[in-house]
Amino acid sequence: MAPPPTSDDPSGLDNAGLVARSRSGDNAEPLTISEISALLKRTVEDRFGFVRLRGELSGVKRAASGHFYCALKDEGAVIDGVMWKGNAARMNFRAEDGLEVIATGKLTTYPGRSKYQIVIDSLELAGEGALLALLEKTRARLAAEGLFAPERKRRLPFLPQVIGVVTSPTGAVIRDILHRLADRFPSHVLVWPVLVQGQGAAEQVAAAVRGFSALAPGGPIPRPDLVIVARGGGSIEDLWSFNEEVVVRAIAECSIPVISAVGHETDTTLADFAADRRAPTPTAAAEMAVPVRADLAFTLSDLASRQRRAVYRPVELGRERLAARARLLPRPENLLQPQAQRLDDLGERLRRALGDRSGRGRERLAGVAARLSPSLLTRSATEAGRRLERARLNPALIERPLRQGADRLAALSRVMSQLHPEKPLERGYAIVRDAQGRALTTRAEAAGETALTLQFRDGTLDAVPADGTPPPPRPAPKPRPSNPPRQDDLFG
Repeated sequence: MAPPPTSDDPSGLDNAGLVARSRSGDNAEPLTISEISALLKRTVEDRFGFVRLRGELSGVKRAASGHFYCALKDEGAVIDGVMWKGNAARMNFRAEDGLEVIATGKLTTYPGRSKYQIVIDSLELAGEGALLALLEKTRARLAAEGLFAPERKRRLPFLPQVIGVVTSPTGAVIRDILHRLADRFPSHVLVWPVLVQGQGAAEQVAAAVRGFSALAPGGPIPRPDLVIVARGGGSIEDLWSFNEEVVVRAIAECSIPVISAVGHETDTTLADFAADRRAPTPTAAAEMAVPVRADLAFTLSDLASRQRRAVYRPVELGRERLAARARLLPRPENLLQPQAQRLDDLGERLRRALGDRSGRGRERLAGVAARLSPSLLTRSATEAGRRLERARLNPALIERPLRQGADRLAALSRVMSQLHPEKPLERGYAIVRDAQGRALTTRAEAAGETALTLQFRDGTLDAVPADGTPPPPRPAPKPRPSNPPRQDDLFG
């Protein structure tokens, strides 16, 4: 065992025992870990109650509770940081690893890990360089998603009937747009008033764009054919709301063509990349939105004139060609002169021919008349009488046709006797007739009659119905028309 300590111990402490003992004259009691941590916490907070730290963000994360955690570092040191939910919701940019920021808050300790940290009240980008770096990172990330692809751009309507404008209702921008639209082509304008910078501006702009896109066609509020997102010029901080991701996504998802007119010609925001068309100024956006009505009227008038000229030009060309060809045609009197001369010639020839023909006819008549003497006529009649006396009539010429006609008549008589409808009665058949005397050939016809007559070879017999009702009197048969003699019947 070690020897007991002596009063000559240079440390001045009696540390050789197993049980701690207080030294004479010492009034300092041992502190607990919690007590020393609380003392350190008060000391740090009293000494560093307000600090501003500049460093690079690292390990950025946002808890489900809404609190924001990160670390600030430089080349030689690291300090943890926390921003509570209320302050984190008011942050004007999206914090990412690698951004250089200035954090304002107070230093404190975290007893659970024996570490010190800064409780951040506000977080700002450390100069425009950091802001531009954040802008470039956001642009690259959204471009990788295809939000800025050229094939997503849509054509603007030529003449929109309703134009929606997302801007501040009190600035000069809306007055410039309305004035330019009134000068070029007066249109129906719907203004959605929003903040264009500061806290909550990005959310209002995004909500306005989505609100216009959600309007139903034919509803109580007319749906715009074109949307203009406009703001006047300013610094990069003033225009930062139009670089927010929520605004860029709202413009990219809008179902209506969008013109971005944010800032002046040299200002560029991410909203310009997402919109279907970028305008250098709000006034230029109004000029892109509608054409000049006077120019349209002049164009329509010019087209109408060209149409009339195009319609009348073929008629004029046809008239000119017709006049040119008419000049080449001969005169009508020149065409008729040969025919008139020929007509006169033929008339003269006809007159001479009729005179010659009548003269020859008179000559022939005189020659024939010289041959018609009474002696010649008497001699001709005598010779004709002698020839008639010498002619004899042959009886065979008359008997032969009579005999042939009698044979044909006998053959027809035999055929008629065989085909007579009452000939079968001699062989025991009967003919069934109705009340009108018509012959019935089927059972169906006979079943529908109330009275029937049976004709036999030697007379007729009336059939009585089964109920005993006497049949009605039979009408007298109609006389058959006699067959008129044919023209070729020799005995008719």
